[in-house]
Amino acid sequence: MKLNGSQILLECLLEQGVDTIFGYPGGAILNVYDEIYKYEAEGKLRHVITAHEQGASHAADGYSRSTGKTGVCFATSGPGATNLVTGIATAYMDSIPMIAVTANVGSNLIGRDAFQEVCITGITMPITKHNFFVNKVEDLAPAVRNAFRIANEGRKGPVLIDITKDVTAALCEYKPAKPFQLAKAKTPNALAIEELAMMIKASKRPMIYFGGGVIASDCVKELRQLVEEGNIYAAHTMMATGVLPYDHPMNLGMIGMHGNVASNSCIQKADLVIAIGTRFSDRVALNTGHFAANAVKVQIDIDRSELGKNVRIDLGITGNAGSVLRRLLPLIERVEHPEWDAYVKEKKAKMRMIVKAKDENMHPGEVIGKICDLTDKDTIYVTDVGQHQMWAAQYVKHLAPRRFLSSGGLGTMGYGYGAAIGAQVANPDKRVIHITGDGSFHMNLNECATAVSQNLPIITVIMNNNVLGMVYQWQTVFYGKRYSQTTVKKHTDYVKMAEAFGGHGYRATTLAEFEEAYKAALQNEGPSWIECIIDPEERVLPMIPNGKTIDDAIVE
Repeated sequence: MKLNGSQILLECLLEQGVDTIFGYPGGAILNVYDEIYKYEAEGKLRHVITAHEQGASHAADGYSRSTGKTGVCFATSGPGATNLVTGIATAYMDSIPMIAVTANVGSNLIGRDAFQEVCITGITMPITKHNFFVNKVEDLAPAVRNAFRIANEGRKGPVLIDITKDVTAALCEYKPAKPFQLAKAKTPNALAIEELAMMIKASKRPMIYFGGGVIASDCVKELRQLVEEGNIYAAHTMMATGVLPYDHPMNLGMIGMHGNVASNSCIQKADLVIAIGTRFSDRVALNTGHFAANAVKVQIDIDRSELGKNVRIDLGITGNAGSVLRRLLPLIERVEHPEWDAYVKEKKAKMRMIVKAKDENMHPGEVIGKICDLTDKDTIYVTDVGQHQMWAAQYVKHLAPRRFLSSGGLGTMGYGYGAAIGAQVANPDKRVIHITGDGSFHMNLNECATAVSQNLPIITVIMNNNVLGMVYQWQTVFYGKRYSQTTVKKHTDYVKMAEAFGGHGYRATTLAEFEEAYKAALQNEGPSWIECIIDPEERVLPMIPNGKTIDDAIVE
């Protein structure tokens, strides 16, 4: 049957199982939106219009992280397309599958500096797995189908499709097709897996250090099995939060700059470190020459280029983490390590993070603890970037994967509200809590308009210390308290602003006030904001300075 390009685009999305699109219309993409009008009326697709294209890209990202599906966002040409860039880069750095569709000016205007023309494929080339420029309608369906394949094959990531306006109107024969079968990851080296099994058996102080690749490869069950059957303690990156429950006896917690002192101390003492689905980033291996210096290091990753890229390793295994673990598990025998157990137990007991509030002020850890106590255990937590992000990573009582969404690699302030919208739209039966700081929140608070219009019951908890907290902390410790442009002292009235958007606003200065406000917010329809007044001198601790080791950790 003959369809126009806009219809072909939407039909191809339906082929891929897409049910929701986040986006913002404009001139170049009007033909597509005209078809969306019809598809929505027929109940085939849901389109969520955001306040800003960046919000749409973050929403698609949050949709993907919380479900494992591929998020989709739309934007028009020129500034619409460029407004997606930060969200695309965020997804790229964290290996999140996402499809960004942009419409460009007509083919006859390409290269003529037409109104709202921009070479978005050139702009996004370094931050996508691949991108397509479609100026022939016959190429559209293959481009869309391949985009989904590329986004999900191997190491996942975003793909952009840029379509000229004339293609969205041109007619072409359309034949439905099933999604491409994803190519299987390279079969892991059997000898290397056997060697790893022997290393584990011989080790007296083994440790697993795992990252987001465990979630992406859907091998949470296998990772837990390796930890338990192999009697191996484990530490995780922020991206792997929830793979092991926070209270699992073998879970030493988050590792790295703001990780638990116990996890950082134990990895330095280990004689074998098995890195699974993680890349030894500079926020974990702050001093690459001294990180786990006494350990034999093994790295398992689907992306061969990551093996040994940041830290010298002794054994690298290329492959899907799940595939590797399923081959490794039958070779594992439980080995007891009484001396290692005693050391780990001592570190966990002595270096437990203590939550203290000054005077009547709230400590962020107390606030987060109260949230966890009062909220369903299946809650999805979304953060922006800064001190609040690290407090959330440290204090949220994580129980499952895909329940903690945060920008790790790019560290995108303003990520949270859009991602929370995407997560809430994708998971209407789950509670979504957005934890943010006053700095990050100001960047994209306009998305409250989206949350209100969609009647999404997202609760936003704003840690307001009236400073740009993480940068302020660094200026305190490393820059002689020269607070250049970080004591912003905004006079925003969050309660009035929330109400002006059509939401619910609260302000809390004590933990008792917060509990009262939070209980009220849980009963509301639509979005709620709770401003929590936090002492600007509160610190994210522990903290290992850049280039240093656990021996240099600041703990108080």
